[in-house]
Amino acid sequence: MAELVPSHTSLGSDFAKVWIASAVSNVGDGVTMIAGPLLVAQLTGDPGLVAGAAFVHQLPWLLLALVSGAYVDRLDRRRLVIVVNLGRSAALAALAAAVATDSVTIPLVYAVFFLLGTGETLADTAYAAIVPALVPDADLERANARLMATFVVGNQLAAKPLGAYLFVAGAAVPFGFDAMTFLVAAALLAAVRWRPEPRDPATGGRGSLRADIAEGLRALWERPPIRLLAICLCVMNVLLCAALATFVLYAQRRLGLDEIGFGTLLLVWALGGLAGTWLAPRLRDRFGPGVLLRAGLVIETATELVLAVTRSPVVAAATLVVFGVHAVVWGVITASLQQRLVPDRLRGRVGSVFGLLAMGGAALGTLAGGFLADATTLTAPFWLAAVGMITLTATVWRRFSDATLSPSHLPAKPRPAP
Repeated sequence: MAELVPSHTSLGSDFAKVWIASAVSNVGDGVTMIAGPLLVAQLTGDPGLVAGAAFVHQLPWLLLALVSGAYVDRLDRRRLVIVVNLGRSAALAALAAAVATDSVTIPLVYAVFFLLGTGETLADTAYAAIVPALVPDADLERANARLMATFVVGNQLAAKPLGAYLFVAGAAVPFGFDAMTFLVAAALLAAVRWRPEPRDPATGGRGSLRADIAEGLRALWERPPIRLLAICLCVMNVLLCAALATFVLYAQRRLGLDEIGFGTLLLVWALGGLAGTWLAPRLRDRFGPGVLLRAGLVIETATELVLAVTRSPVVAAATLVVFGVHAVVWGVITASLQQRLVPDRLRGRVGSVFGLLAMGGAALGTLAGGFLADATTLTAPFWLAAVGMITLTATVWRRFSDATLSPSHLPAKPRPAP
């Protein structure tokens, strides 16, 4: 596969608006994901109900991801995200009002979180499908790295302390704040000058919903590079989330960390991810995707092994910094390959299959890891994940090369009618 020459020019004002909109909504999302469990804990001391808030937010990915992908390919993606953001803003405003008037209930919190998760399946899929229309093909890694950076900084670094601070200031404040971020994001997207080209009815998007979903599944399966990445991502998420299901207990009992130490461990992990957003396009230009994906398999395997044997917080922290870099580099490379190898009319549906596999793998891994750690030891899931990663790496190693990840491995285009 020919090397792409990176552009050093601006990615354009339209991408800048989408980027800022993503950054603003990521901060709001992160604030709500911190304040939501705090609110549920304030309403009830039941650990199951507290955990349920996170579950109902993830549930739409398992139930609706494929349907959302079909609608992303049917509708004007920019307008769709605007409408979704306005809907999420209204849901959060209603929750803030209920909290402020002391009329909030657990079912209401769950309903709002389910609506937010549903909006996420639409908006996140649409964002990924919009990017290739706004930036040159050679700049996809740069664009995706910037979007990933806003997620790491806004959602993981800034939002956590901000969400806790706003909740202390007033339980309704963080939800009102998040409602405002979605309004700002919608306004920014409304100012984007780019408009999609009209869809050709003959190329899909107006048939039955079931046929559209089937076409998306078939499109992923018929593209070996995309199929390989999707399956690997699912397996890796099962193994990783199984290992991390009881990570807070691992940090306390295995590494001897208190609450501040655990927070610091998560912080350095996020900082590694931030470094990855800067390194990803540069490493892609220097080594190509095949080498980076192989390196990611090695790093992920080594991470599971090190965390299985170490009792040192310093060693664990250093390992998580490297893992954070790898996770972002893997994400940027995978997203860019997907955008590059999937035609525009199918990007929503193929992206939704990726989301379904990723979230489904994470959910299954978390469930299995919790049971395994409870039945054995806190390090058993890490050992299991390491063995699984060694097996996966040996299986796919030769298939992760620039040649096998090239467009030549895509299905041939049909011959035009004479």
